[in-house]
Amino acid sequence: MQKRRLGNSDLDITVLGVGAWAMGGGDWKFSWGPQNDSDSVAAIHAALDAGINWIDTAPVYGLGHAEEVVGRAVKDLSLKPLLFTKCARVWNERREIGRSLKRDSIIRECEASLRRLQADVIDLYQIHWPEPDEDIEEGWEACARLKEQGKVRWIGTSNFSVSQLERAWKLAPVTSLQPPYNLLVRGIEQEQLPWCQAHGVGVLAYSPMRSGLLTGKMTKERIAAMPADDHRQRVPDFQEPRLSRNLEFVELLRGIGAKHGCSAGEVAIAWTIRNPSITATIVGMRNAAQAKGVLGAATLSLTNEDIAAIEGFDFRY
Repeated sequence: MQKRRLGNSDLDITVLGVGAWAMGGGDWKFSWGPQNDSDSVAAIHAALDAGINWIDTAPVYGLGHAEEVVGRAVKDLSLKPLLFTKCARVWNERREIGRSLKRDSIIRECEASLRRLQADVIDLYQIHWPEPDEDIEEGWEACARLKEQGKVRWIGTSNFSVSQLERAWKLAPVTSLQPPYNLLVRGIEQEQLPWCQAHGVGVLAYSPMRSGLLTGKMTKERIAAMPADDHRQRVPDFQEPRLSRNLEFVELLRGIGAKHGCSAGEVAIAWTIRNPSITATIVGMRNAAQAKGVLGAATLSLTNEDIAAIEGFDFRY
């Protein structure tokens, strides 16, 4: 699978990476509903067997559970993938999620992540959200110190604005930005992507299939039947009046995919990574079939006609 250098690091990563958000399972605020751990491990192994060489996770996914699953999946592998995780989201014994960029909190988070991942070092350590905003400098300095200590190899950001990136940059180089980017969410094209390209910062786009909406497998009935703890039910793109129009757009993607022997989801992913400012994209997967079902995106070359059809779709709701 094609690889690209991540920003100013020495990491050559495949254009697709494993996203472990849903692997956190249910019973937390931003859950995707219940998840079978064996299926998660099988998805990771299928992706790695296909050549994908990195996994992105976070402590808050399942309140520690996703990291534990990732750690279990890669523990005994002779060739281990690169491990990316995050900090700045914490929780209490009542499973209430809070925000912290305090130095001591980030140090504790890093140690806990290393333990759950069963790893000696984290390849990319990212501030998950720049909140509280007034503590960005303290949090970024803590990440830089962890890098100096060898606990993490490279440090990056997630969900940062350009002004927040510039504040971090003054203190220590930023290796990467992880923003949402897909055919329905394109806000970073105006500011973040040009800034990252100008500064040599890698971009790891998350949610390339808009949390499953662009896979070609989502229906109104499936959405209505989602578990109560699936956070997607609260996302406007999964609700009317947007939902019907979005599903019409998916039919366009399905038609484009049919010409190339690919799924609608693979078309959506391929569109994301064709942008020269995007280093790679994080693809969520919950079982081995889903892992195998996205691989075509890595080699799919959309034609000018395909792009014109996509860009010509009327998204007025």
